[in-house]
Amino acid sequence: MHYFEFAQKDATIYEGAATQSVNTGLDEILEITKDMNDAATVINVSRVLIKFDLSYISSSVSSGLIPSNAKYYLNLYDAHPQELITSESLYAYPVSQSWDMGMGRFSDSPWTLEGVSWRYRDGFVAGTQWVSASNNTGGTWHSGSGYVASQSFDHESKDMRMNVTELVDKWLTSTVPNEGFILKRSGNIGNSDSTLDEGNSIKFGNFSFFSRDTHTIYPPKLEVEWDDSKWSTGSLSSLSATDVENLLVYMKGLRPEYKEDSKVRFRVVGRERFPTATYDTTPSNLVVKYLPSGSSYYSIRDAYTEDVIIPFGSGSKVSCDSTGNYFNMWLTGFQPERDYRILFKVASGSGVEKLDQFFDNNFEFKVVR
Repeated sequence: MHYFEFAQKDATIYEGAATQSVNTGLDEILEITKDMNDAATVINVSRVLIKFDLSYISSSVSSGLIPSNAKYYLNLYDAHPQELITSESLYAYPVSQSWDMGMGRFSDSPWTLEGVSWRYRDGFVAGTQWVSASNNTGGTWHSGSGYVASQSFDHESKDMRMNVTELVDKWLTSTVPNEGFILKRSGNIGNSDSTLDEGNSIKFGNFSFFSRDTHTIYPPKLEVEWDDSKWSTGSLSSLSATDVENLLVYMKGLRPEYKEDSKVRFRVVGRERFPTATYDTTPSNLVVKYLPSGSSYYSIRDAYTEDVIIPFGSGSKVSCDSTGNYFNMWLTGFQPERDYRILFKVASGSGVEKLDQFFDNNFEFKVVR
């Protein structure tokens, strides 16, 4: 099962004498940058702040609707970054103080100084600095074991899907209050760790991701993933190994449209491509058999862009009851007025004999308001 929360607030904060008080709360793009002169004597970086409302997730964990061992992923979508080198990493930490998103844009003239910035948590007029009497802070965060998540980007730019399970668990257990994530490169300007990415003399490119104020279909999302599969076959028979190698997969009762925020059960059927001829009152191609347990998966893609909404994995296993195979889906977090396509993966065998079959038969549905 997968559940998605959209960002509650976000902003980029920029280091620099001219930009340390600038608010960018309404910018469509979030940036993690590193700008420096040729001699590397002047280095300015930017960092990203982003927060999600965890109230529904927290209550669902308390009620058992979402298990306590669920995994959490921070999803940010590539917005054409510039001049990235072959291998870079980004890090996420839990922010340790509250902050106001603000209503500014970097392109404002004059700049908006109310709202979060590199120097201030709530704006120049209110004047609450991240660290009292400090002119060069760029946020404050918890650190140490269990308080950091990371993702590597090798050779090319790509979307972020960072495993932030440990950080979210800290918030859900009230170990620290939820003030959101800060995203940055390694190191910290002005500290003894200036040999790391933020403070060294290596020229890095600029990461760009779509913000919550984007006019695209790619706002940031917090993804919750857990294995909700159940297996109770009743009197159904299994598909034989030979049947699985020559498999047809189709769906029963798939509707063309579903309302956003609905919870849906989809039915999927697998049968042998060439049923054995027998004398029976029921045609063999109508006899329901079940797919391999624990190795049958579904995936959801945007039917137009081909973006993967739900990947094949532990959170997308197919279940079974006495009627046949099925899977449940919460459509919260799916963009409305868009078409989606369901794909299937069935794995069989092991070792060198392992066989993965993929089925993409244009099983499409639309999420509507």
